[in-house]
Amino acid sequence: MTAPVAAGARAWAAPGRVNLIGEHTDYNDGFVLPIALPQRTVATVEPLSGEPLSGEPRWVVTSAGHPDTMVVTVADLRPGGVTGWAAYVAGVIWALREAGVDVPAARLSIESDVPMGAGLSSSAALECAVLSALCDLAGTDLPIAQRPAIAQRAENIYVGVPCGIMDQTASIRCQAGHALFLDCRSGQVEQVPFDPASAGLALLVIDSRTPHQHTENEYAQRRAACEAAAAALGVPALRDVDDLDAALARLDDDVTRRRVRHVVTENERVLSTVEALRAGDWPAVGRLFTASHASMRDDYEITVPTVDLAVEVALRAGALGARMTGGGFGGCVLALVAETAVETVRSAVAEAYAAAGYASPTSFEARASAGAHRLASVP
Repeated sequence: MTAPVAAGARAWAAPGRVNLIGEHTDYNDGFVLPIALPQRTVATVEPLSGEPLSGEPRWVVTSAGHPDTMVVTVADLRPGGVTGWAAYVAGVIWALREAGVDVPAARLSIESDVPMGAGLSSSAALECAVLSALCDLAGTDLPIAQRPAIAQRAENIYVGVPCGIMDQTASIRCQAGHALFLDCRSGQVEQVPFDPASAGLALLVIDSRTPHQHTENEYAQRRAACEAAAAALGVPALRDVDDLDAALARLDDDVTRRRVRHVVTENERVLSTVEALRAGDWPAVGRLFTASHASMRDDYEITVPTVDLAVEVALRAGALGARMTGGGFGGCVLALVAETAVETVRSAVAEAYAAAGYASPTSFEARASAGAHRLASVP
């Protein structure tokens, strides 16, 4: 049961996301196509009684998922000043202040049903819920289009995770019933209708139960390799490679060539997927999903046996297409399947996992949901 929002308090929800296609293209100034999920993080904030609204405030943070109450002071607002889950909250406060927002002293309460470690962007959901709620509390008119970059800066600089801009943009700017076609260089967005149910299809999200970690060195290595390749090719980013064969011929390292090939072809697949969605060509969308997974597996080398097995089994069980989603090394798989085949695919993957000795996977049907929004009541 919910209660009316208390005077001076407000609650904001921000969703997790799945990326339909466009993996590791965001930090290469490329294109991505995420949808927001119904699963969300809610940040309830209220002025901290007896605290000044400016000067030397503090922020008291609690989370339903963690036993400790964290107190963040101005002295903590330096990169690395707070660690653990509360670093994402402190990082947002720091980044907002760096952007010129006078963040009031506040009490923050966090609740979330976005699975952690599944590649569904639980960290961005937390950042964007907190950012939205604090902007509301501060009464700032900070434009929506500028907010994702502030949340990203919190994660990049304060927390130390070199993520791109996609997750935060999706969590803030997605619309229900649409995929968000994002140009990660310009920040330009287009809402592309995404309604597989209208074609008798479902988007099944299969959690491999293999936690994925962006802070591990592999993610940073991929990003560094892309930046080095762009420099060697004399382009601002791999998004600017317009002749892939010529670019690959100029690189003398096979690993680097494969990294470049993934990014360039993945950008092309995003553009093709947008066109296929506009045309209602769902079989083409499925084929592009599957091609994306093969590229992540073979060229970018970010998949693991559990996600590869889920993709293979989903395809054998009749999925139009399947791919890993997220930064890799675990996480979730997307399968585009007929609504009548959802249980068949789900059961086939579960049986294959059991036979392989893997932990039993979980799954749910995803629908394109709304980005960050204010709630009328406190959870």
